[in-house]
Amino acid sequence: MTVSPELGTARTASPELLRSVFRRHAAGVAVITAAGPGPVGFTATSLTSVAAEPPLLSFGIGTGASSWPVVSEAAHIGVHLLGEHQEELAATFARSGADRFGPATSWRTGPEGVPLLDGVVAWLVCRVVARIPAGDHRIVLAEPVVGDPAGPGRPLLYHQGAFNALRD
Repeated sequence: MTVSPELGTARTASPELLRSVFRRHAAGVAVITAAGPGPVGFTATSLTSVAAEPPLLSFGIGTGASSWPVVSEAAHIGVHLLGEHQEELAATFARSGADRFGPATSWRTGPEGVPLLDGVVAWLVCRVVARIPAGDHRIVLAEPVVGDPAGPGRPLLYHQGAFNALRD
């Protein structure tokens, strides 16, 4: 590939290039949960508002993720926006092999049997409307059915491989 001087250090597209670019993109931190034989959940930074009418959101999940078998069959999922005070919770749900719903995690069973995490900035229970293949992931489209936007604190962010808080 020929690179013009104004493109600087442009590189050919690759998985590493994509990861490098998105490390620079600050994203809100969410935990997605679902009910199966036991509760499952994972940390997601790919949560996106898709449409207002009807209300739709999306998130990505790898088909190799431990939560995927349950999410792939779930009729409803929980979406939790984490607060800056919940770095450890985010890390627990991101860590492979962690006891995500163990004694350190405060949660309850919510509408549609969905596990709901306590102390989050906001939460939604959503009906899954589609699972779209996207490489080694699936994009899940979901329609909110009930939620609460009035939790405590400010949102937790993920940037440059680390959890961060908003600055004034």
